Amino acid sequence: MVKKKACIFISGSGTNLKALIKNSREYNFPIDISYVISSTNKAKGLDFAKIHKIPYHVINFNHRLEFEFALRELKKKKIFLICLAGYMKVIRKDFISRFKYKIINIHPSILPKYKGLNTYARVLKSKDQFTGCTVHHVNSKLDSGKIIIQKKILIKSNDTKMTLRNRVQKKEYKAYAEAIFKII
Repeated sequence: MVKKKACIFISGSGTNLKALIKNSREYNFPIDISYVISSTNKAKGLDFAKIHKIPYHVINFNHRLEFEFALRELKKKKIFLICLAGYMKVIRKDFISRFKYKIINIHPSILPKYKGLNTYARVLKSKDQFTGCTVHHVNSKLDSGKIIIQKKILIKSNDTKMTLRNRVQKKEYKAYAEAIFKII
């Protein structure tokens, strides 16, 4: 099987990156993670890139030279798909337009509800019965791209932000893999 080359963008702990790396090691998984980009050198997820010997860079997309460097690297590495996995920066419109329909994101809510940050606190405050996660294409509007897949969980009466986060993240790992299969 010829796998498509993918780049994963991270900012934090890298749990979705870890799950995607695990999936990518399976013979029939359609992507090979060829590159990791982080918005910060403090992202713990970079440890997973190091362990698995995946090339990575820390890039500030708001800095023009770093932006141009990232574009060259992605082109040079023949990246087919960009997966945002806990990437906590807004991506520039000109970058999105160069990779139209080739950038996907995982968001910890059932979009279009709770776009942006502080999702779990807002979900708990609203007293919703369900929450979950959404994998969607990235466009120029925050968390507004075409939905690829969604997974739901029941909110428990004793849920806290942390317990809810842990349960949603387990769904995220499965949803991201299913979404990648769906679009490739």
